[in-house]
Amino acid sequence: MKNDTIELLMQHRSVRKFTPEGVSPDLIAEMLDCGLRASNTGNMQLYSVIVTQQEPLRSELCKLHFGQCATAPLWLTVCVDVARYHHYCRLNACDEPYGNLLWFTSALVDAALCAQNICIAAEARGLGFCYLGTVNYNTRQIADLLQCPAGVVPVIALAMGHPAEEPRRSERLGQDAVVHSETYHVATDAELRESHRVRDDDPFNKKMVEENGTRNYCEIFTTKRYPREMNESVSRDLLQFLKDSGMWQF
Repeated sequence: MKNDTIELLMQHRSVRKFTPEGVSPDLIAEMLDCGLRASNTGNMQLYSVIVTQQEPLRSELCKLHFGQCATAPLWLTVCVDVARYHHYCRLNACDEPYGNLLWFTSALVDAALCAQNICIAAEARGLGFCYLGTVNYNTRQIADLLQCPAGVVPVIALAMGHPAEEPRRSERLGQDAVVHSETYHVATDAELRESHRVRDDDPFNKKMVEENGTRNYCEIFTTKRYPREMNESVSRDLLQFLKDSGMWQF
């Protein structure tokens, strides 16, 4: 019999529809405490979590995520945050050396670890959630809405609540695609096609190919969901925001 934690992780599903029931303050506090126990760089915890539940702020935030997960009663925005630590440095008459690429990437990893701990705790308590990549598309607008000062950058968004659906469990690439023994192995064409068969042959994905009129599943991503022009435009906007926020000094 599998350990309950292993089973929980293996059965993960992204939930996008939620009941009207709110999440209790005690449960929110428990999930956040689990997040704060995550590993992080130097035990500096260069992140902050903004909890949004009240209207009209919740609906305004949802709009910036293009209306996704509109029924979610709880939104968590995890931010890279060097502003708090710089404040701590000033109080202790120390230098403020953390507004740069090294510490943005370090804090980004820490924020992700915190967020995933929160999500595991949420699923263990019967909640559902969805990571929203759209936080990268409207970073400046989300930061403005949530009144983030310089040095605070929204990087992870979670819509969360009690599930009103039992969605399909999405396919995942297996170890043959992503795990390398000792050193990196560059896959042959045949190996790559075989390892991605789980994705290309998935009935749901095949239906998406048909509905989108693309040649294959890969082309959905390169021409419909994340095309080059959009990637480059969003990248320019994000880089400018990082510079304005003091997180990119080059």
